[in-house]
Amino acid sequence: MNDNNIDKSINNEIEDNSNNIELDNYILETTRVTKVTKGAKRFRFSAMVVVGNRNGTLGIGKGVGADPKSAIEKAIRRAKASLVKINITDNTITHELVQDFKASRIIFKPAVPGTGIIAGKNIKPILELAGVKDVLSKRVGSSNKKSNIYCCFLALKNLKPRK
Repeated sequence: MNDNNIDKSINNEIEDNSNNIELDNYILETTRVTKVTKGAKRFRFSAMVVVGNRNGTLGIGKGVGADPKSAIEKAIRRAKASLVKINITDNTITHELVQDFKASRIIFKPAVPGTGIIAGKNIKPILELAGVKDVLSKRVGSSNKKSNIYCCFLALKNLKPRK
């Protein structure tokens, strides 16, 4: 069983009862985590999930569980708890943005209609679930997947509305 490919492309519709909005989720990463103790090795699973409504609402969560399914469910619950509103105008971001998070740096630039999402494989699903359709991006610095995901989330969270 290959743990990295467990439900990578699941894109389920989940209804959030608190806000009555339908959210799509995308599993960014699932990994097996091992803790070595005196008696044996203890296996757990970690999952990173992004949820969004493709219209300006986005959340990211990480969960750890005894099996991949429980880790994914925990990650989805935490992602729903961290929902934020993203400022998007004309299907693109409102202004150029450079965001740092630990050793990661992401540069976003607004793009003309029809450009599409020019981004790496870890950033593209986040932008799609946020509702951004035209954007240019560049990842600089660390290649750590989780740091880049958090950096992208912070960048979108820090967007200012267009005046």
